[in-house]
Amino acid sequence: MGMADMAKKFGFQQAMKYLEKDPEQNIPKLLELVDKFMPDDVFVEQRAAFHHAIDEKNNWYQLIMKFYQLDPHVRETLFRTFMLNGNLIGWPIQEAKREEHGCNIPWAILVDPTSACNLHCTGCWAAEYGHKLNLTYEDIDSIIRQGKELGCYIYIYTGGEPLVRKADLIQLCEVHNDCAFLCFTNSTLIDEAFCQDMLRVGNFIPAISLEGFEEANDSRRGEGVYQKVMHAMALLKGHGLPFGLSVCYTSRNYADVTSEKFFDQVIDMGALFAWFFHYMPTGKDAVPELMPKPDQRVSVYRQIQAFRKTKPLFTMDFQNDAKYVGGCIAGGRRYLHINAAGDVDPCVFIHYSNVNIHDVTLLEALKSPIFMAYHRGQPFNDNMFKPCPMLENPDILPKLVAETGAHSTDPEAPEAAEELCGRTAPYATAWSPVADKLWAEQKEK
Repeated sequence: MGMADMAKKFGFQQAMKYLEKDPEQNIPKLLELVDKFMPDDVFVEQRAAFHHAIDEKNNWYQLIMKFYQLDPHVRETLFRTFMLNGNLIGWPIQEAKREEHGCNIPWAILVDPTSACNLHCTGCWAAEYGHKLNLTYEDIDSIIRQGKELGCYIYIYTGGEPLVRKADLIQLCEVHNDCAFLCFTNSTLIDEAFCQDMLRVGNFIPAISLEGFEEANDSRRGEGVYQKVMHAMALLKGHGLPFGLSVCYTSRNYADVTSEKFFDQVIDMGALFAWFFHYMPTGKDAVPELMPKPDQRVSVYRQIQAFRKTKPLFTMDFQNDAKYVGGCIAGGRRYLHINAAGDVDPCVFIHYSNVNIHDVTLLEALKSPIFMAYHRGQPFNDNMFKPCPMLENPDILPKLVAETGAHSTDPEAPEAAEELCGRTAPYATAWSPVADKLWAEQKEK
């Protein structure tokens, strides 16, 4: 760690100690110090947003204060791993590595520890993989060590159901206590013992899959799953543990999951954040009819935007928030995906690759043909409501795959990119004029 990073770490630790004494009184004072010593042109919008939240005591202020209801050790660990290492220290390293190597360097790495899952949800590609594929503990440890060399301190587990590998995941938290680990999970394996493990390590955060209210959720995930999710959230909240939601919105559930009733319920249960994912028709069991209609997607966008002004819940709308990150973030631009067989995919929804992590280093994977094609091609559309080379630009992905010689990494039912994008082409045609109107409206603002 260089002198600059050591200074950041020391300053951060002192700031956190100061806040812990009396967060309500000291947050405004700390922000005044930041304004005094930080150049006027750095983080201007973010600092203004913090000032506004504190002055108005609005929903964002309420969300900040919810962090002070968490277990103190977990809170300190979360701030240190996610805010300090993952951003203040990690981001400049990533930028330098991008310049040095001329390729994308990710902010976060998604890893499938296993293809095994105790559920079989409608339209989930992972449900097709069976219980045969696993990355070893050593595989995942190596990925994390290589990632840290590139400045990446954020790791996200997908699957399969990652908590099938509970023991290994907790051990990795202990060994890499400088990293933050998020886990997309159905939560049915979260119990008292696992909550105690989370309290001990402090750097493991579940993002619980929830598809709406009980009927809608269980119609996709299975009878009784909703009540198990409610039990898991109650356990986590009772132990002062941070968690959020992972919500896949479809043509069937979009109204429920963006309703005020749903938001209020999950906030009351203790959720701090929610990822909203547009349904993707990936895999042999894909159901194209589940893709939201244009007016339904617009409804999701407008509801989430409205609730950001009133609800103490940090929301990420994976498809409609591209304007905040400059388009598609896959291909290592901000993240990549490594499946349980070791295939390094540009996106968790797009399963085509040239390389396997068992054969190449992480950096070599980022320099592989499909990843460099992403690097050269991003953004794939100047309209930030059409960021994806599969969903909104279905002519692009087949070209990328053909030009780079990438192959399907779906272990059960490999499919040509043309076949996958054939399912999204009608959607893209219907969405395009609506997206153009939304983008024109956004640019006017």
